[in-house]
Amino acid sequence: MKLCITGGGTGGHLMIARALLESAVQKGHEVIFIGSTHGQDQKYFAKDSKFSAVYFLHTTGVVNQKGLGKIKALYKVLQAFFRARKILKEHEIEATYSVGGFSAAPASLASLSKKTPLFIHEQNAVEGRLNSLLKPYAKRFISAYDTTSPIKGYPVEEVFSKTARLRKELKSIIFLGGSHGARAINDLALSVCQELTKRNIKILHQAGENDFKRVEEEYKNLGVELELYSFTNELASLIERADFAVSRAGASTLWELTTNGCPAFYVPYPYAAGDHQYHNAKFIVDNNLGWCEREGENLRAAFLKTLDMDLEEKSKALMEYASADVASQMIDDIQWSLND
Repeated sequence: MKLCITGGGTGGHLMIARALLESAVQKGHEVIFIGSTHGQDQKYFAKDSKFSAVYFLHTTGVVNQKGLGKIKALYKVLQAFFRARKILKEHEIEATYSVGGFSAAPASLASLSKKTPLFIHEQNAVEGRLNSLLKPYAKRFISAYDTTSPIKGYPVEEVFSKTARLRKELKSIIFLGGSHGARAINDLALSVCQELTKRNIKILHQAGENDFKRVEEEYKNLGVELELYSFTNELASLIERADFAVSRAGASTLWELTTNGCPAFYVPYPYAAGDHQYHNAKFIVDNNLGWCEREGENLRAAFLKTLDMDLEEKSKALMEYASADVASQMIDDIQWSLND
């Protein structure tokens, strides 16, 4: 099968693309990628040899533009649409998988115009604008939050399922401030670090590049020893070592923690489009799989209450809920649909 994966802009979308790529290549399929020159697409896939070809088209987001900026953005999408049609034809693409984000528009629309089957994965509990627009025309629409989705769960890299383990005792906590840093999470970590040390709980902390120096200096002033990172490519191994996590509620990180069996206390980014991070975390809370608290003065008290939780019960529930082979199921589903 010759497959096109398209979409991106942010790491969350691109992590899904990577999981699908890994599964497709393992099954012997040929895969190309069509993304954008804007966002993080090139950072992720410019040098990924697993793709038979990668293309980055000149597009930008449309939804957040105003006036003339929106017209210019739409014109770029139109130009990229015709380029994507040529790419799909050149590679004889049999199906296209959109992982969402503004990067997905040209190839998704080009696929529909060529009557090439379009498959869509929605990463958040709140549907993105483009996904909502294309949903009626898609061959399949997959979402971990939709009870009607033919495939349940969320595609993450295989390492998170391979290293999954049952947490029984709280010996270590990881604070995930993200690559750029989440000040609310960093401040929370600083406010509770001495209490955690008293309880002999080891602290792992990814503070983000933007806030690293401040956080590092504060820990020194408090006299707290820990493992502190600005950014790391070894996040999977850090999550594996942690018994509990404090994190934003971006879909990829949320489902990586879930798949690995690591219970988490989520602090949603308050300015996420459609407040989707809160709704992502609410899904976890509603299924009794974790905790969520918005930024504010109650954050520290709400977090400290979770330290006396039944860790093993939550971890076991996470591992039972998560599916280890979602990406594989998604790729097999394409093959089945094409042969149907």
